[in-house]
Amino acid sequence: MIVKNEELVLNRCLSCVADIVDEIIIVDTGSTDRTKEIAESFTEFIYDFEWIDDFSAARNFAFSKATQDYILWLDADDILLEEDQLKLKALKENLTSDIDSVTMLYHLSSDEFGNVTFSLRRNRLVKRNRGFRWIGPVHEYLEVYGNIINSDVAVNHLSSKHDPDTGRNLRIYEKRETADESFTPRDLFYYANELKDHGQFEKAIDYYDQFLHTEKGWIEDILSACSRLSDCHHELGNGQASFESSIRSLHYAPPRSEFCCRIGYHFFVKNNYDTAIYWYKLATELELPPGYMGFHNPSFSTWLPHLQLAVCYDRIGAHALANQHNEKALVYRPGDETMLANQEYFRNKLQELESDQERPSL
Repeated sequence: MIVKNEELVLNRCLSCVADIVDEIIIVDTGSTDRTKEIAESFTEFIYDFEWIDDFSAARNFAFSKATQDYILWLDADDILLEEDQLKLKALKENLTSDIDSVTMLYHLSSDEFGNVTFSLRRNRLVKRNRGFRWIGPVHEYLEVYGNIINSDVAVNHLSSKHDPDTGRNLRIYEKRETADESFTPRDLFYYANELKDHGQFEKAIDYYDQFLHTEKGWIEDILSACSRLSDCHHELGNGQASFESSIRSLHYAPPRSEFCCRIGYHFFVKNNYDTAIYWYKLATELELPPGYMGFHNPSFSTWLPHLQLAVCYDRIGAHALANQHNEKALVYRPGDETMLANQEYFRNKLQELESDQERPSL
């Protein structure tokens, strides 16, 4: 682990794995709080590393201190739930020496009903003697190859309420830009993300376009760029450009549920319900590619399109179908007030229709 000023979350993280791992390596990059004191209650292997605006340098230094056969890396605001601790123990017991890397799910956020709303896969456990290295000063990635397996272990990201240095990554990119450093396609993409997250939408659009024009990025980053471009144009009030950014994704890959929902919404607000229904239905039918490693928001293939289908069908008078899709949406969000209100509305509507059919004609 690399840490800095993580006294609010470090104990929580280390407690999850202290009884599973054989050694704990902590690299501190300049803490001024109780971080190192907390770490000392778990391990004697604590090292200082002077921060040089380079995450890969710090992570590679941490990896260099490991002595066991495999290295598991975590961030201070990560945890493993009890079920995932058991899965990790089982993985450790059954791991064979021919495995070079193990991917794990990384759940970045969940809704109030416990549904994961944003996740991806990361190479989390790697064979030490392969000498895998971290690449990139910011938004770094671990470059691995060989025999890689996908596990069902999940790491959950639980941000604390403390005030992190949210502008740090943006400042690193701006410093590199000022120094006229050459940006890789990955740099262009992640710099655009930082700009977008800090409300610099026009500049973010420019960097997303630069990234896409290289045609050299990872396909998942390319699709994410299309999605984020759509968001930037939406924030600037340009609905047509937002729609075209979603359509742009089809130039690179078959439809994904997220873009189906985005395209469906475009037609929904234009009251073109038949076309909207087509795209929302497609969103519920698509599956992710095998071995998918990119960002994933299950909402786009589950409750969201079903809820929108309920509204669309209601607007065209197909109340029975509308009710069916609202019920499917409720499976994922059983306490959702909007869906429960819809449920009552459709119940009354269908009863009225049934009464009308039973009423004798004169």
